[in-house]
Amino acid sequence: MKQNNMNLAGMDLLLVEDDPLLRRQMAVTLEQLGGEVFVAVDLKTARELRRQMDFDIVLLDMNLPDGLGMDLLREELFAPSTGVVIMTANSNVQHAVEAMRLGALDYLVKPFNPLELPLVLARAQRARQSNRREDHRRTEAGQEAFQFGDALGDLKSRLDKIIAADQRIAGTPPPVLIEGETGTGKTTIARWIHHHGARSGNALVEVNCSALPEALAEAELFGHERGAFTDAHAARMGLFEAAHEGTLFLDELPSLSLALQAKVLTAIEDQMIRRVGARKPIAMDVRIIAATSQDLKQLAASGAFREDLYHRLDLYRLRLPPLRERGQDILRLAEDLLGRLYRKHRQVARRISRAGQERLLTYPWPGNVRELAHELERALVFEEGGELDFRQLLVNVPGSGKEGDGNQDWFNERFLFPDQGFHIEKAVLRMIRHALKQSRDNMAGAARLLGVPRDYLRYRLEKPVEEQGSGTERPGRCDPEQQ
Repeated sequence: MKQNNMNLAGMDLLLVEDDPLLRRQMAVTLEQLGGEVFVAVDLKTARELRRQMDFDIVLLDMNLPDGLGMDLLREELFAPSTGVVIMTANSNVQHAVEAMRLGALDYLVKPFNPLELPLVLARAQRARQSNRREDHRRTEAGQEAFQFGDALGDLKSRLDKIIAADQRIAGTPPPVLIEGETGTGKTTIARWIHHHGARSGNALVEVNCSALPEALAEAELFGHERGAFTDAHAARMGLFEAAHEGTLFLDELPSLSLALQAKVLTAIEDQMIRRVGARKPIAMDVRIIAATSQDLKQLAASGAFREDLYHRLDLYRLRLPPLRERGQDILRLAEDLLGRLYRKHRQVARRISRAGQERLLTYPWPGNVRELAHELERALVFEEGGELDFRQLLVNVPGSGKEGDGNQDWFNERFLFPDQGFHIEKAVLRMIRHALKQSRDNMAGAARLLGVPRDYLRYRLEKPVEEQGSGTERPGRCDPEQQ
């Protein structure tokens, strides 16, 4: 065993040990390996040192004058990125095992030779780096899932409850069904669930069911044995097997045939799969997350999707709202996405102009979050100046006058003005109220329907009634809802 195989240069280490001889031997060894060593003889000193700084690795004796070293783990005193190694006597190995459950990466059994330290530290360092990579993946997954604003408050609450339930459940967690229009972030939410759940350390296998060739879909999902069909020259593992003890994300699940849906149902219910051409089934432990841009309940009612599979999936159901229903949250999401785009393009941050904000809020966003991200990046690349205006959105915004006259077809050419005159102010107010009703009181949606800025709607709605015009309306002749 060579000490120089382990390099602790630039690392801060905390050694918590009350035996003066062992403490001195270990400190010398650790310093020879390049680390800067801080020493504590009891829990009190360890807590004081921790309050002053973070440590890369902690070597923690189990039995100390003022308590058990494990108490520091119970207190969650150390940062998640800190690697903790427990030192314990033979009679207390069970305590070391408990400490591992609380987050320790490894343990040493006393008496031990200080020359054993490099090997233990190398294992702890590898585990620490692995944990940091996983934390990074979780952070990225959380960032990808974008900021949960007011419009997603209920969804965030449901996600948290699903994760909490997963932690309590013994065995395979129930399936999750995610519904939402294309581009609303179904894949992102699936990744968020996996990376925040109990299975985050295992595989996440993502499958776009609509991209699976119909003739090979079963073999792709469940695998096949050698000779099961032409060109099956060797046995092959399927996607279910690849996701064993992890998560299988089935995007656009209704794309699968009804016959294959039945086999997916059997796999979920029995936790068993059978490869194509195999005689014996294989036990599987797979958490299913299914997603669809269609209404699965309606598809099941029409016979286009298996009703029994729908009911099996319909336990944890999540609906992702389209971007047009998210109101002011669109601006918060835009700022979050722009922050990442500035880093990607190495640009200085720019403000969104007032006009740009109105365009973001009134545009219908048929492509949802995906389209928003593309429009933001397009503006970042092509627009000049200190503010972002998103002028390109004018091409498609209703009422802008640049998309043709198709939106004028609503006008009733047979409309006749009443002889006593027409009070346009009241008619406009009535149209605004009708647009709000049609958009379910969503101000941005109503503004989009009318082709006006939201500030205009606020002004008209806050204007005193007596200023909106006077006179008597004749609904039979000038009702705007019939125009």
